[in-house]
Amino acid sequence: MSGHSKWHSIRHKKAANDAKRGKVLTKHSKLIMVAAKSDPNPDSNASLRTLISNAKSDGVPKDNIDRVIKKAAGEGKDGIVYQSVLYEGYAPGGVAVIVEGLTDNIHRTYPEVRTAFNKSGANLGAEGSVQFMFDHIGLIIVKTGGKSEDEIFECVMEAGADDFEYGEDETIVFSPFTALGAVRDGLESAGLEVTKSEPQYKPKDPQQIDGETVEQIESFVEKLEEIDDVDEIYLAAEWE
Repeated sequence: MSGHSKWHSIRHKKAANDAKRGKVLTKHSKLIMVAAKSDPNPDSNASLRTLISNAKSDGVPKDNIDRVIKKAAGEGKDGIVYQSVLYEGYAPGGVAVIVEGLTDNIHRTYPEVRTAFNKSGANLGAEGSVQFMFDHIGLIIVKTGGKSEDEIFECVMEAGADDFEYGEDETIVFSPFTALGAVRDGLESAGLEVTKSEPQYKPKDPQQIDGETVEQIESFVEKLEEIDDVDEIYLAAEWE
């Protein structure tokens, strides 16, 4: 099985930067609110249970989570309605990029994303213009729990995952997007504690970039992260 340490490091750095800007709290609040509207009980709502676990993994306080769930349950059908948005295109240097988010007003979000692209010398493309350059996968983080790499390998294979990245404290497991829930359940059945599970876009052939291109892309990402409705940014690039 091949490793994805460079790709994951880039994603991890982005997540850390998001946390400093308060983006993580907003993202999880919206996701939890959407899931809780159909059923605010995590015991009977598997999607909500997973999102709560993900939020806790990213350091969202329990009180915040409880408030969002109560708000969603109280608003019912008359509350804010969020919908998923996905934008594709090319970042500076011709790097393929996918931008994901949740919005209550696409007529606000699209112009903001388009402006960020235009001001950065990037090109916003049509639907499907770069998705073929990425694999839509599931990413699951589990506590290694003192298990050896061979023991983790057996658990991962039994659960139906594609790949894993072993660590002494945490292990990252990669699954097909369509099997994310099943693989998560399989890992838990094997006695592994899942701390996070979510869909991701992984570049098939990351472009190696350096120098001025890195600076341009980092500036571009900052502009996108300033948009409240943008939650995730996936780049088909690697750099030191």
